[in-house]
Amino acid sequence: MDTSTREVYRPLIINASDDLSKSALQELKRDTTLLIHDEIKTQVGDLIKLRNPQKKFSPSELDEAISDFFGSQSPSSYGNWVYYPWRHCLVHLLPEDEFVTVRTIRNKYVITEEEQKTLARKKIGIIGLSVGQSVALTLALERGCGELRLADFDTLELSNLNRIRTGVHNLGVKKSVIAAREIAEIDPYLNVVLYNEGVHDDNIHEFFTHGGNLDLLIEECDSLEVKIKSRIKAKELGIPVLMDTSDRGMIDVERFDLEPNRAIFHGMLSGFGAENQLLENLEENRTKLMMSILDFDKLSEKAKFSISEIGKTITSWPQLASSVIMGGAMCAYFSKSILCGERSYSGRIYVDLDKFLIAEHESKN
Repeated sequence: MDTSTREVYRPLIINASDDLSKSALQELKRDTTLLIHDEIKTQVGDLIKLRNPQKKFSPSELDEAISDFFGSQSPSSYGNWVYYPWRHCLVHLLPEDEFVTVRTIRNKYVITEEEQKTLARKKIGIIGLSVGQSVALTLALERGCGELRLADFDTLELSNLNRIRTGVHNLGVKKSVIAAREIAEIDPYLNVVLYNEGVHDDNIHEFFTHGGNLDLLIEECDSLEVKIKSRIKAKELGIPVLMDTSDRGMIDVERFDLEPNRAIFHGMLSGFGAENQLLENLEENRTKLMMSILDFDKLSEKAKFSISEIGKTITSWPQLASSVIMGGAMCAYFSKSILCGERSYSGRIYVDLDKFLIAEHESKN
């Protein structure tokens, strides 16, 4: 990968009808190594079909409707051209509103039009991009928000590739950059803001508030300090928090927006003193704090054994792709339910597939 584009994650969006932008577009197209992908007529065809759901177009009728849509305008001057520098690729797309309409049409009624508009105004912050990457991509696919703030200081290592959806060509690239690029390739109009150094004391307030307060925090990091500090900040600002642990399908819901005096981690750390003093004796209490957060007795037997092997036969907490992807789906599901006002629940939920598999089922064959 060209080192000059190693941390670039925003595509360049060029208005095809803007005279000032045409010179930049022509300059790009003069590069014979540039990959150009132009399926604008197909996209317009999709737009026409969804605007006329009761009509069944024959191929010739659709071609005629597409031709009528453009009229005397050249198709090349309609919509936007999007340049992805990390792929050295130029893609012709519908204008933003039409693009979003077509891309989310298969959400319709499962996510209502009013809900989609509500979600488009929401800002979600994600700290940690293992489970967090799966959450971010699911939110982007469903367009479950209008802005994503992604925080992770780490770069991709080979051992991450059992659970992070990317390729070996991204080894050594920031996890935040990888996630942002993937999102941009799905939807270049979705606003993504990166915190490539993770969340720390110097930027935590900015992460939560710059450009408007977050509407939801999804915390998926390994750092105990950040877990505690981010919740204290979320509580201070009245921002709800979600967390998935990838064991037994466990997900935490903390509705600080509805319960401003709610204890962080459901009060599981109350035995260690006041919340603003938890970090003072962190080193001596680190293991006990983490075991309290995880509720050790409720972990799966394999998770308990894995913890006992950290520092002996393994270096860190193991995670599987199936659990990470499931966690991403659950966080996206609960995100929508919170942001659209469907539920007011706070607490800890287990969606334990092992339990379901041994339960009595509707089908007994």
